[in-house]
Amino acid sequence: MSLARLRNLKTQSWPPRPTFTEANVPAGSQAGRVFMVTGGNAGIGFELCKILYPTGATIYMASRSRGKAETAIKAITESVPRTQAGRGHIKFLHLDLNDLDSVKAAAHSFAQQESKLDVLWNNAGAGANRVKLGERTAQGFEPMMGMHCVATLLFSALLTPQLKAAAAGAESTSGATRIVWLASALVDSGSKHGIDFGVLETGTSDSVQNYAASKMGSWILGREFARRHGRDGILSVALNPGNLRTGGYDGTSKLLMSVLNATMLHEPVIGAYSELFAGLSPEITMEQNGIYIIPWGRLLPDADVVRQDILSAMKPEEEGGLGYGRRFWEWCETQWKPYV
Repeated sequence: MSLARLRNLKTQSWPPRPTFTEANVPAGSQAGRVFMVTGGNAGIGFELCKILYPTGATIYMASRSRGKAETAIKAITESVPRTQAGRGHIKFLHLDLNDLDSVKAAAHSFAQQESKLDVLWNNAGAGANRVKLGERTAQGFEPMMGMHCVATLLFSALLTPQLKAAAAGAESTSGATRIVWLASALVDSGSKHGIDFGVLETGTSDSVQNYAASKMGSWILGREFARRHGRDGILSVALNPGNLRTGGYDGTSKLLMSVLNATMLHEPVIGAYSELFAGLSPEITMEQNGIYIIPWGRLLPDADVVRQDILSAMKPEEEGGLGYGRRFWEWCETQWKPYV
């Protein structure tokens, strides 16, 4: 491993303390805004919703389990005194990324309730060890690519009218309307150029590799969304939320978990600060649309990205790159086209 990659591993695995926290979003500061957190009933998403609730925003907790979501919502609302000023609203929205019919229904349900969406956190997903090899989504996709890329891009595309409306609103400021895509530190361990189009539909026999490829896909889609919709005033960023004690490690051996817990895993709320920074920090401007964010809320300029082959792959062909952004986006559209 090169010295540069070692430095990259160190700064992302053992980052400095977060500087953008709940202290930067005081009670009532987000009143009138509408947020969406997919997978908000557990892990990082739950902690993010918990931070956002006292800010006065309306938060849609998109989850596939109504029971789990309602339990999470109750826990959040009861954690804030009813007399405290600035309390927001949390609403359940049924969303199952394993099924494109559910994705379409969720977007339709949201559109019936809201005319705008200020920030979409594409937080939901599954860890590599939670999916068995050979499993498929309802429409027959390899689960990692199907959930994290195909379904997530479809959901984002269906909500783009509400994002555009928020960006065009008279009360909106430049760069305030955002979409956040969850990637992973594992993108650095993926194949050359980050993604192998030859195995997108089938996946590989390595579940971790399939997970890494889907998270690379999230980064690619995040940057391509910035390229396509920056003109609409929507800021799109991808991020590595950090190494956290969440359900993403379900299925990992007890021995390995004991090592990880002792050396590099952090509580989910710390990862939520990465997402909070990505969604609300004024440090990110439209000039940085498409940028990558590392723990616990730091910008990673292209010049500092270790895998230059990945950057080259994402760059449009007319700019001398491989054009993977457009190619992968269109591949995802081709997958969902028969069902939309």
